[in-house]
Amino acid sequence: MVQTVNGSVDAEQLGMTLMHEHVLCELTPRARRVDPQEEVIITLENVFDVTYRPNDYPGNHRLQDVGIALKEVARFGALGGGTIVEMTTGGLQPDPLSLQLISAKTGVNIVLGAGFYTEPYQDEETLSLDTDEMAETIIQQLTEGAWGTDVRCGIIGEIGCSWPLTPFEERSLRAAAKAQDKTGAAITVHPGRHPDAPNQILDILENAGADVSRTIIDHMERTFTDPENVLALARRGCVVEYDFFGIEQSQYWLGIADLPTDWMRIYDIRRLFDAGLGANVVISQDICTRSRLQSYGGHGYGHMISNVIPLMRDRGFGTEEINRMLVETPARLLSRA
Repeated sequence: MVQTVNGSVDAEQLGMTLMHEHVLCELTPRARRVDPQEEVIITLENVFDVTYRPNDYPGNHRLQDVGIALKEVARFGALGGGTIVEMTTGGLQPDPLSLQLISAKTGVNIVLGAGFYTEPYQDEETLSLDTDEMAETIIQQLTEGAWGTDVRCGIIGEIGCSWPLTPFEERSLRAAAKAQDKTGAAITVHPGRHPDAPNQILDILENAGADVSRTIIDHMERTFTDPENVLALARRGCVVEYDFFGIEQSQYWLGIADLPTDWMRIYDIRRLFDAGLGANVVISQDICTRSRLQSYGGHGYGHMISNVIPLMRDRGFGTEEINRMLVETPARLLSRA
């Protein structure tokens, strides 16, 4: 069974699943948040620049309009999408009750993530928690309800990590491992922006007793430029995630990174399948800005179905391989006894 915001469903009912998205969130760091009156208004004249430089436009990382979210998720469902995994964890202002409403009205399953994002997004009370207290919080979010509601989470993460890793973030990783041991939930991790970060994270999780086969390391395309590094990571037994589909630009808004295009991602994923690691990869789009939503001129959650899958077919991927990434492996990771 899989825990969604509206209760448990059979894993076979998930359908096509996006493993890393944001539906309702505030992804602006605390120090840079502004009043709604100061937010950018996205128009035809500035939408390219907002997409190209998303950090330069106040409010672009704030997705809190439930009406817009309803339309965007409904479009994904109309294309045949079945499930969205909502990676808005502690510090990013999750909204479980509104997610319940969106899921109920659209028929799209939403699985909410438990735990904590990176240190800059946390308040002082959260930063003072020790590992056991953090673990108990995550367990409660998975088994009783999250953020003052009775809405249960269905996965741990995205657990936020920086580079270098802070003491709070290391406690967060160890807490995730403890919570996984108690609940059986999969863990998904946002690594720091350094090629050494994913292996450091796996080392910490393994040392804390985590099940590496039920651990996902996110953001492959912005962390590694050499696909051999992705292969080596997947050979450790974890699941690697290519989740920037739809981002096709030379400018990376959080530093210097040679971001690939969608077809380049596809060829990197082909290498995983050719190496016998097809069960160790999932894909998504990590939409976390208004400018990537259709309502504001972007590609929306349906990009994976409308555009990426046809690209995959054109480049030799078969139906079984596509289903493994978008249906079978997500169902395995999200399932719990």
